[in-house]
Amino acid sequence: MLWAAFYYFLVLAAYFVIRPIRDEMGVAGGVRNLPWLFLGTLLGTFLAHPLFTAIVSRLTRRRFILLSYTFFVVNLIAFWFFFRIFSEGAGIWAGRVFFVWTSVFNLFVVSIFWSLMADLFQPAQAKRLFGFVAIGGTVGAVAGSSITAFLAAQVGPTNLLLISATILGLAMFAANRLTSAISQSRVDDDPLRPPTAQIEQPIGGKIFDGIRMVFTSSYLLGIVGYMLLYTITATILYFQQAEIVEATFSDRVARTVFFARIDLVVNILTAITQIFLTGRIVRRIGVALALATLPLVCVLGFAALGVAPTLIAIAVFQVLRRWSNYAIARPCREMLYTVIPRSAKYKAKNFIDTFVYRFGDQVGAWSYAGLGALGLGAAAISLVAVPLAAGWMVIGLWLGRRQKEMATPPQAPGTNPG
Repeated sequence: MLWAAFYYFLVLAAYFVIRPIRDEMGVAGGVRNLPWLFLGTLLGTFLAHPLFTAIVSRLTRRRFILLSYTFFVVNLIAFWFFFRIFSEGAGIWAGRVFFVWTSVFNLFVVSIFWSLMADLFQPAQAKRLFGFVAIGGTVGAVAGSSITAFLAAQVGPTNLLLISATILGLAMFAANRLTSAISQSRVDDDPLRPPTAQIEQPIGGKIFDGIRMVFTSSYLLGIVGYMLLYTITATILYFQQAEIVEATFSDRVARTVFFARIDLVVNILTAITQIFLTGRIVRRIGVALALATLPLVCVLGFAALGVAPTLIAIAVFQVLRRWSNYAIARPCREMLYTVIPRSAKYKAKNFIDTFVYRFGDQVGAWSYAGLGALGLGAAAISLVAVPLAAGWMVIGLWLGRRQKEMATPPQAPGTNPG
């Protein structure tokens, strides 16, 4: 558990060191070009998925994690080199490439982490431990952001890429220690898990198995629906927040302080919940109700914005939404993958975590623009989002019940269930 939390700490710390650099390069490349960068990210995830599944099919778990992270470390070093030697004009295009690459990098390194967690821990263990494991990521996000905030002016943004690469290298070490610890403590007569010797073999299969699995499984399609509605509603809220904050604050510093205070409150609430409450909440109310918590918050939040689209309403909504996502919904969403076959944990999950996630971003962004073009304001768009969130809640309840059924070991013939 501690190695898993430390591993997640390093993964998110490495990403949050470079996320502000990515965002700044996106602005430097022209705000009007951001939609194209988002489209490039969607295409990047679609192209990267077959390459990822190819190495998953052919290499053992340890080797493909090592290879994947080594690839990203080499990329970070290459970007550092390019930004050091390129002229300003060429650097703009390199920055755009870096924006797309970082957006793909984030999804893949986090997806690999949670795929490994779903592979290593049993469903009952996930209920107890995933909340605590997630606290590692929360602290890592704070640490990575702090590194950039305090060192960017001293060492320069470009040199921070090397710090991110170093942290990601440490994440490879933590992943290796985690898999070693699990292998040494594994019980090979567990009916819910394949034996250790089988676990350490390549998963095998074909490159597009993940996509095929998704479209032939009602359970995985349910997860797709849950993810799509999560990202669509999140994007709608993001645009609403941008409009309300822009209309309220004319000063860039005031806007930055507002966003920073929301981040601070969210991180504090999330950390307290993940340490002391997440495991207890999930065991008490079950995965189904836990998954429905975030959509319920969104139903109430969008309804409130539909009545009063004010700064206070958007601030409270964002805090409650992000807190319920990070502290409760995200760990439970990862628990859904603990009951599917190993191949699906890496291939289907990666497709959902990357391409489906970014596709939802695109749908949300263009839907918001389309509704605005039809003359709908922030309040009206909020009311449109309410039924979306309600449907999302229904999907969460269904997924939780299916996960519970799939996690229940089959009864032996002739056994009296009592």
